[in-house]
Order: sequence, then C-alpha cells, then structure tokens
Amino acid sequence: MEAEQVGELVSVTFTWTIEKFSTLKSQKHYSEGFSVGDFQWQMVVYPKGSSGIPGKHDLSIYLNVANASALPSGWSRYAQFTLTVVNQVDRDKSITVETKHVFSESKSDWGFTSFMPLSELCDCTRGFLVNDICVLEAEVAVSQVDYKISEVQETWFCTPLVPPKHEDQTLGPSNVDSVVVTESSQPLREPCSEQALNSSIAFTTRSFDQLLAFQDSLSSEQACTELNDSPVGPSIIKEHEQTPSTPVGRLMDFKGLGQIEKDFVPLLEEVCLLHPSLIECQRKRSRMFTEWAFTALGRLLYFLQTTKGKDMVEDACKHLQILWEELETFRFDLSWLEPHVQSALGMNKFVERARLVKEQRDNVDALEIEVKRLKARLVVATLEFQVAKTDMGLAEESCVEINMDGELGYGRRALF
Repeated sequence: MEAEQVGELVSVTFTWTIEKFSTLKSQKHYSEGFSVGDFQWQMVVYPKGSSGIPGKHDLSIYLNVANASALPSGWSRYAQFTLTVVNQVDRDKSITVETKHVFSESKSDWGFTSFMPLSELCDCTRGFLVNDICVLEAEVAVSQVDYKISEVQETWFCTPLVPPKHEDQTLGPSNVDSVVVTESSQPLREPCSEQALNSSIAFTTRSFDQLLAFQDSLSSEQACTELNDSPVGPSIIKEHEQTPSTPVGRLMDFKGLGQIEKDFVPLLEEVCLLHPSLIECQRKRSRMFTEWAFTALGRLLYFLQTTKGKDMVEDACKHLQILWEELETFRFDLSWLEPHVQSALGMNKFVERARLVKEQRDNVDALEIEVKRLKARLVVATLEFQVAKTDMGLAEESCVEINMDGELGYGRRALF
C-alpha cells in the first residue's frame, strides 16, 4: 500500500491478492481494511457477480467505507478512485475503471456491478487469473474534509422505466438520484451503489404504498386530477441491473389506460379478457398509477412466459418474489395468478433435486464405465495367464534333469 498527497486529497494505492479464486463461493468477499485520510476502506468483490440476472456472469467490484457504522451522524467524504483487475502477464493489458463519489451514511459504497465478464477473467490465456490467483487494485484519493452532496455532481446509472412520449416534460425536484440513459448499444461499466442495488426494489414498492395511501385519501376525481398534474413521472422508479432481462422498447396505448411496453400488451390483453376485474379496479386510478400497475403486471407475466423451469435457480426465485410482492401493492384480484407464481417459486426445489439426480446419474455412469474397463482388463489378464501357464509347461517338458551336484568332467578314461 502506497500513500501520497495529491493537492487537497490524500491518495493511497491498495493491492489485494486473492488466492484460490475459482473456489470462492458466490457471496461477496471483503479485503483487509486500509486507511486513506482518517477513514478505513476496503474492497468488496462478488466472484460470481451481484447482478442477479440469470445467464449474466460478470465480476462485481465495489469500494466500501469499512468503519461506516462507527462514524458520527452526517459524515461524508468525497473520493476519486480507480478499480483495477491486474493482468499478471502484461501489466499494460490490465483493466482499470475510474469514478468518483461522495460517500455518506446512505451511500457508503460505490463501484461496478458489471466490471468485466467472468469468461474473460477466467480465460487462462488472458493473464488475469494465473495459478488461480486474482490481483485487484484500488487507487483511492480522499478529501480531508466533509463535502456536501450538492458540491459534487453525481449520476446514478441504471435502467429506468421509459416514460410515455406524451408525458415528456421537465421533472420537478425529487429526492431520487438522477437517471441517465445512454444511447449507445454497447454495454457500459456503470457505477452504482451496492446498498442501492439491494434497496432499489424496496424503494419502488414503498413509493407505490405512498401513492396508494395518497389516492385513498382523495376522491376519485381529485386523485385523477392532482396526480396527473404532478411533475413527478414514472422515471422516479429506479430499476437496477438485478432485474432479469425485460424489454425496453416502444410503448403502446393499452385500452386507453396508459402507455405500456409493446411486448407486455398481448399478455395483458389476454389476461384482461379472462379477468375483466383487472381493468375495472384501475379505472378510477390516475393514468400514472395505472401505467405503473399494468407495467408491473406485464413484467411478471413476461417473466413467467419467457423463463423456463430449469432457469428457476435461487436468484430467479428471489426476483420473481420481488415482482410478485410489488404487483400485490396495486390491489389487483390475483387469486387466479397466485397458484402459477407459487408453483414457479417452488420450481427451485425441483431444479435442485434434478441437479442432485444428474450428479448421481453421472457418478453411476462413470462407475459403470470403470467396471467395464476393469472387466475387459480382467479378460486380457486371464488370457495372458493361460498363455504363460502353457509356455511354462512346454519349458518344463523340454528340460532334462541333471545332477547339479555331480562333476562336470572332461572325458578321461578310468585307470585299472
């Protein structure tokens, strides 16, 4: 660890060597703590990624304030830092990403959910993993004084719900971090908070609860008028990368109730035809609330339609549970849907059992192959034994007995 003074910032470079990397479990791992300024810091790594998206396998790395719980209320520190996965063969090919963040009580960590693909990290020809050793570095420059959040421009990078085109308007002040959507089709390493990753869905549900309480306190006509005039639009919802792939494309008008994702509309039309109460219970709600409600229903239906039973591993079950709890907030009559959701949630047990059965079957198959190999070897050894026994018998027959204790002699005649 190296420290130096950089203007008003104190800079430290910390190196973390992780041995037996491939044997690490999927949960997060912490480095040893290191001091920068008057704060203790540590690196956090998810060896199997923290996105929670089935089929998405990226390395996740964060920088964390190690002693956050012991710091006085209202603390904050501005930091500029880089996170690096060191290429142990060619240092110039190391992957380094730089970012900045104001660390505080509510945001005590910051980093990258998708730092680099695990396929690239674990490729032995790339040089990132040598002898099952992974080397990570953090170069951290920290201010010596508290910073106000407003003094440093920060951006929350995640995927928002796309607002309807007809509601494209300037949003008023909000306690929600700003959302930036890149136009590039290439995936980006986007900084985000690990704490926010775990709380973003809870925040969304809490917002829905507040909206429900607000609407219930008004008459139907007041709710529709006041909520539609509100400057707060659907973009206050923060959806994190933890959500499995959900289409974000063109919006379509759904029965005059709002703009919904195009891929959700056929599914919604089908279930609303079978269950008309889904539409009736939302007609007296505001347009914004209705869009949220049917978007939540569409997301869950899309998940059930596009996810196979074999994909219902632990992370997928957790995500489905979040979708279900979020949908219940909108007070739909979901008695018809609940059995299907519960069946899907229970699929994880069958997937686990199927995995165990497959392991046992593979073990039996391997032992069967070994038994066949040993039987074949026994047949060959038996034939070799019979041939050796026959050769020995022939050798014994051709051997003339000789008195080994007698003189060899040289052919002299006996004298009388």
